[in-house]
Amino acid sequence: MAALGDFCGSVFWNSSLLDREDADLTLCFEQTVLVWIPLGFLWLFGPWQLLPLFKCHRKKLSITKLYLTKQVLTMLLLLMALAELIFTIVEVLGHHHNPAIQYTNPALYVVTWVLVFLIHDSRRFTIRRDSAVLFLFLILSVICGVFQLQTLIRQAIQCGWGDATVPHFFYSFILRVRSVIPDCNHSINFSHWNSYSSVFQNPEITASILSVITFNWYNSMVVKGYRKPLEMEDVFELKDADKTQKVLGMFDKHMKTGVKKAQWELEIRQRKTKQHSATNDYRNGLSKTQSLDVLVLEEREKKQKKKKDSKKDYTKGWLMLAVARTFSRNLLQSVAFKLMHDVLVFVSPQLLKLMINFVSDPNDYLWHGYFYALLMFVAALMQSICLQQYFQLCFKLGMSVRTALMAAIYKKALTVSNATRKESTIGETVNLMSADAQRFMDFTNFVHQLWSAPVQIVLSILFLWLELGPSVFAGVGVMLLLIPINAVLVAKARAIQVKNMNYKDERMKIMNEIFNGIKILKLFSWEPSFQKRVEKIRNQELKGLLRFSYLQSVSIFVFTCAPFLVSVVTFAVFVMVDEDNVLDAQKAFTSISLFNVLRFPLAMLPMVLSSLVQVSRPFFVCQERLEKLQVTSGCAVRFSEASFAWEHNSNAAIKDVNLEIPCGSLLAVVGPVGSGKSSLVSAMLGEMENIKGHINIQGSVAYVPQQAWIQNATLKDNILFGSPLDEARYQKVIEACALLPDLQLLPGGDLTEIGERVLTFMKIPFQCCSAPGGPHVFYGVGMPALHCLLKLLCWFLFQTRILVTHSLSFLAQVDDIVMLVDGKVSEKGPYSTLLSNGGEFAQLLNTYGSQQEGNPEDEQYFALQVKFIMYTRYLGAVGCNLTTWIFLAYVAQAAATIGSNLWLSEWTNDAVKYQNMTYTTAIRDTRVGVYGALGISQGLFLLAACMLSAHGAVRASRVLHKHLLSNILRVPMSFFDTTPTGRIINRFAKDIFTVDEAIPMSFRSWLNCFLGIISTLLIICLATPYFAIIMLPLGLLYYFVQQFYVSTSRQLRRLDSVTRSPIYSHFSETVSGLSVIRAYGHQERFLQHNEKIVDINQKSVYSWIVSNRWLAVRLEFVGNLVVFFAALLAVFARDPLNSGIVGLSISSALSVTQTLNWLVRMTSELETNIVAVERVHEYTEVPNEAPWVTLQRPQSSWPNNGEIRFVNYQVRYRPELQLVLDGINCYIKSSEKIGVVGRTGAGKSSLTNCLFRILEAAGGKILIDGLDIATIGLHDLRQKLTIIPQDPVLFSGSLRMNLDPFDQHSDKDVWYALELAHLKTFVSSLPEGLSYPVSEAGENLSVGQRQLLCLARALLRKSKILILDEATAAVDMETDHLIQQTIRSEFVDCTVITIAHRLHTIMDSNRVMVLQAGKIVEFDSPEELLQQHGVFAAMARDAGILGNQDTAL
Repeated sequence: MAALGDFCGSVFWNSSLLDREDADLTLCFEQTVLVWIPLGFLWLFGPWQLLPLFKCHRKKLSITKLYLTKQVLTMLLLLMALAELIFTIVEVLGHHHNPAIQYTNPALYVVTWVLVFLIHDSRRFTIRRDSAVLFLFLILSVICGVFQLQTLIRQAIQCGWGDATVPHFFYSFILRVRSVIPDCNHSINFSHWNSYSSVFQNPEITASILSVITFNWYNSMVVKGYRKPLEMEDVFELKDADKTQKVLGMFDKHMKTGVKKAQWELEIRQRKTKQHSATNDYRNGLSKTQSLDVLVLEEREKKQKKKKDSKKDYTKGWLMLAVARTFSRNLLQSVAFKLMHDVLVFVSPQLLKLMINFVSDPNDYLWHGYFYALLMFVAALMQSICLQQYFQLCFKLGMSVRTALMAAIYKKALTVSNATRKESTIGETVNLMSADAQRFMDFTNFVHQLWSAPVQIVLSILFLWLELGPSVFAGVGVMLLLIPINAVLVAKARAIQVKNMNYKDERMKIMNEIFNGIKILKLFSWEPSFQKRVEKIRNQELKGLLRFSYLQSVSIFVFTCAPFLVSVVTFAVFVMVDEDNVLDAQKAFTSISLFNVLRFPLAMLPMVLSSLVQVSRPFFVCQERLEKLQVTSGCAVRFSEASFAWEHNSNAAIKDVNLEIPCGSLLAVVGPVGSGKSSLVSAMLGEMENIKGHINIQGSVAYVPQQAWIQNATLKDNILFGSPLDEARYQKVIEACALLPDLQLLPGGDLTEIGERVLTFMKIPFQCCSAPGGPHVFYGVGMPALHCLLKLLCWFLFQTRILVTHSLSFLAQVDDIVMLVDGKVSEKGPYSTLLSNGGEFAQLLNTYGSQQEGNPEDEQYFALQVKFIMYTRYLGAVGCNLTTWIFLAYVAQAAATIGSNLWLSEWTNDAVKYQNMTYTTAIRDTRVGVYGALGISQGLFLLAACMLSAHGAVRASRVLHKHLLSNILRVPMSFFDTTPTGRIINRFAKDIFTVDEAIPMSFRSWLNCFLGIISTLLIICLATPYFAIIMLPLGLLYYFVQQFYVSTSRQLRRLDSVTRSPIYSHFSETVSGLSVIRAYGHQERFLQHNEKIVDINQKSVYSWIVSNRWLAVRLEFVGNLVVFFAALLAVFARDPLNSGIVGLSISSALSVTQTLNWLVRMTSELETNIVAVERVHEYTEVPNEAPWVTLQRPQSSWPNNGEIRFVNYQVRYRPELQLVLDGINCYIKSSEKIGVVGRTGAGKSSLTNCLFRILEAAGGKILIDGLDIATIGLHDLRQKLTIIPQDPVLFSGSLRMNLDPFDQHSDKDVWYALELAHLKTFVSSLPEGLSYPVSEAGENLSVGQRQLLCLARALLRKSKILILDEATAAVDMETDHLIQQTIRSEFVDCTVITIAHRLHTIMDSNRVMVLQAGKIVEFDSPEELLQQHGVFAAMARDAGILGNQDTAL
């Protein structure tokens, strides 16, 4: 110190200067230590900032005003330092003895300002122009300079202003302060740097360090959101590092690494298993011709029966490891910020201890109080900054994890095997992408609490030991007793949550099936049956949710009482173990502050563990692809001893196939029902499991499936399917597919938007239009598109064409025919050869060859600020009485909290009151007893409030879901035709999830926070009444910040909800058309589109995350001001105050910071979540179709005859559209067989829809047996009609349920119907019989079997009127023959209306109705119509039917 004194020419340190009212530091200390600290920081970190000068090869950014301002200020500071150095040297040369400090410091500053100048110049090579190192250096320099400035001013006041050092330092200090200001500017224009396009759309990229810390760069978004409704165009773009492609790339890389290790472990375990049990030959799913991308490592719950030890065959834990490696940088940064925050958390109680000690000691210097108050403010401010940066990193991590999982799930879905895909329905997978991915995001937001909470608990106990000594072990013992309670609660919660997830998956699976088959439900009046199924599962789900909520209530009770129980036990033991132990304010409120710190980790730990339970669910299945092998020239496709099955360990569907298909040939594949035609194509496309042998394919593959798949896009987009537009080729394709006449009927032509339920007549031609080069597989296109099939086959003349067909009429024109029987190739060769062989092909041709096929048929194409009433509507669903009791319980809990705090304050004053008196045990016991009773009552009131709110929340969930489901099943069919399924599913998935779980939690948290803040402010005002004056400006600031935030946040959450639905819709669409996408090789395009729509959603999610941080920084600043003013006012008024009330006031203020922030967060969260109620309510208000049942009900025997009369009937799809049926007048006699034919758009299917009142009349009426069908209920009508639809729709459940969902018929009747439908033999061979489980959409049955089941439905109902709506359009000739045979024999006494597809099916009709442009143009017997040479005769000639055809009914 003496050397430093000589260096300065004055005393370096004098402690006596601090031991007085006007404390100060020595000038030498200020000129050395306080100068060298910022300089040392800059010289340690500053040189690294010069690296861009040497490494960067980019062109420098242009000189801006901001850059010039910084450099001018730096030059002025440099010149001042040079001037000071020169002045000192001149004085030394003039023989003045100046201390070394006077020329050392200027010299250091000269070099420092040169370094600063160079750093400013180097920042021109970077996107962000400011330097964090420079900013921190200037801040440190200004803070340290304040001490020297006040010392120099004091000396100048005492000794005069003659010394030139004072003005020189003053000007230098002002320039340093001014230098900090430009670094606060974040509005930097980079529009001239074209290589960084994202700079224009995200100001965060160029934001200054202060703007990043305070989130000021987000101000423009908040202001914009306050002024007007936000659109997606207003939201800032994501940074490149946060986009899906980048995130998925990193995640995929680490995932594959983890999977390889997991695969190795899996193989080792499987080898060990095989050694122990030779009979357990469990294969890992790999075949010789398959390459592994990702294994199934975490098993989902299986629908099929599995062995109990099956989970041993899967490796777990790799997903978490992959996430940790992918986002390791984020995790490390957040750990650093969390660690700093946790350290600062324990600074405030120590400062509170000093402040209470200051108030208790009237002789303490006043500056101590001001210093403590300032330190409390600074510590709270630094704590807020660290906490918000930590939260920003954690929420960004959660968002990125959600992005990675959603993208990975989608990527896996694109290449998942058929066997694995059947394990998870679309509804379950959508649920995985919505609710489960959201849970994973929520968990990662607070993942660091797993280590931080225990650390905070340990530190709290350590500091409590220093205050209360061994007595703290009593509190530790209480916490140890709570651990097994927590373990039991977590175990119970896990079991309930897992069960509830299964219920949720099952419910979403059924909802997905309902919406995909809604037309069948309406046609058969099955809505009540499926409504009961859903409500039964929903009731089980809500029972689980109620049990889970009760457990959560007990958990909240335990962990709310835990800090209090710990404190009351600790205080009681402290005062009882030794009479000399007196609980004073210093010990009590320091301990209370530590207990408040302890409260957060104790509360968060069970929540994080609960989240861990929810995300511990195994994630999605593996992805596999067919291995591309080298193919020898000459053959487009070669099967070599190939055997394939649909699932592992199942019977082969394709057996020992040896088949070569030459390049450029036209091959037809035929065979009876179940012969393996579908399986052969699926094997080629890689959709089956290879058992042995292999398939070689040369070139690319185009695929036109049997069940056509159309996207939600324009007609043109569906045809192009991602290919670039070649107008000339496009027009030729349209013409070849015979789509020109159809396009002329559509108002928008090929730009018409196509919904998910685009009708079948248009689907197949679209699919054909999309087919590019390569081997082409045409599946079933002969049925709905025969008029364009030959043109298409000629179009692909020089390419290999494989036609899987049920049509036999033009097989003579193909090069080769493959006949399949029971999965094997029974015959192969040209038409003439197979016919002359007299084998199974010849037999098939002789049986069905005379039946010719008709023309394609047609079906018509169907082209908020949150209101307060939404809160009242939700509370109304909870129940008015229940809501009142919940509110009263929370108020009582808040009152008990205030009472316990005030009682503790009085208790601590006993140390002063009884200082020289005996402190009796009666007084002590009273203090302990009342304090304990108030605490227990606080916990009991909270428990009651939580239990009541849990009951009310489940009640509200039941009411809202019931209304939503009930209404959505009653809306007209036009709603489903114009609304994407994903949007409706989102109401039942995300929105109902929000109603079930998010809204109750938001309501509870909001009410708790609101009452907690009121309590705290009352206590502070009670201690220092002048604080009420401070409350007014702080309250205004709080209000304005809250108003700006809530309006913006609400809109961002709505944008999130709006942009989330397309993700699920696109996923459902992709899974439905998976075979087509893979056949065309368009996985990459669909993956890119998924990344695009996920990024659009993530924009709103990220913006919402930043808005929360923007809010938190400002509100915590308000909270920190509350702490500061509470402490400052306590310093001002310390004489009349006792230490107990001051301790209570400041300790309450310390806890209010987080509560203020949480209140606004919960206000916004509640307003955001209540949108779910609004969205659910929106769908409960959709106009319904006519009532299911009316007061006017027909007789049970109606219709007796089946007579149908159309009287000037008119109909249109929507009020603004033209008539599709105009003036239909006809009379259909009892038991008459009517065929209905016509070109595309003639109105045939509209006629069917009108009979079932799917479409309501615009004029005229329909009479059935003289009764106007518009006067009775829909179910009374539809239950009396029967339809066999074109698309055989089945639902998951038993086979019997699909035939008789209401259990109205006996098993005997069901078996008889199956016998008539030619399915009795098949069903009898099934082990489960009528209980055979039908998979989603009936995928485990062939199309022919599904159609025969639909026939069995009709036979079981056996109504007087039967409608065949192209019932045999997509089945083979054998199934068609069986259906026609059964209809002729079993419905002979019924009125049958057949929408014709094959003309031969209506040639034996009594009369044929020919429709054209919505009018009847011909209506007579087939014989008469053929003789008239009109429209019907022309259609018959096109179909190859000549003259009158003699057929018998």
